[in-house]
Amino acid sequence: MIAPFDVNNPQLRKEFLASSVAGALSGLSPDHAPAWGHMSPQQMVEHLLWAMELSTGVVKVECRLPARLVERFKTFLYTNDPTSHDFMNPLLKTGLPSPRFSSIEQAAAALGDQTQVFLSGDGIAAGERRVHPVFGPLDHDEWSRAHFKHFYHHLLQFGRLEEARG
Repeated sequence: MIAPFDVNNPQLRKEFLASSVAGALSGLSPDHAPAWGHMSPQQMVEHLLWAMELSTGVVKVECRLPARLVERFKTFLYTNDPTSHDFMNPLLKTGLPSPRFSSIEQAAAALGDQTQVFLSGDGIAAGERRVHPVFGPLDHDEWSRAHFKHFYHHLLQFGRLEEARG
C-alpha cells in the first residue's frame, strides 16, 4: 500500500489512522521480518496500541526528560520529517513488554478500537493534555501528529506500506 506522508495535513492524518492503518495491518503475520529493529510483528502492533492508550488515558506515564529537551523534541511533531529508523523510546530501552494478546489479530482489533476512541474525541477532550514519554503533555492535535509519524514509521518497518511524499 502506498500512503502519502504529510504530518501537517490534519485530514490526511485522520484518514490514515481511521482506515489506512487497519488495511496495512491486515495480513500481517508472525513471520513478517522487520526491515530494521528487533520487534516482532505482534510486538509492533501492541506497541502502537500502547501509544494509542497513552493518548486516550488508558495508560499513564511520566515524561522524565528535562523541559528544555522536551520542548526541542516537540518541535519534531511540526516538521514533515519522518521518524528515524534508530529512534528509541527511553521507556523501552530495557526491552518491550510481554505480549498481552494471544494473536496479532486480537491486538490489531484492540488497536482499532482505541484508535476509534481517539478519533472520536472521547479519549482526549478539547484542551485536555495527556503525557507522552518523549514529547511531554500533548493535546489532541499533537497526539494526532505523534501517532501519524509513529504508526507510519512502524508500518514502513514491516513493509506494510510504501512512502509517497506529498
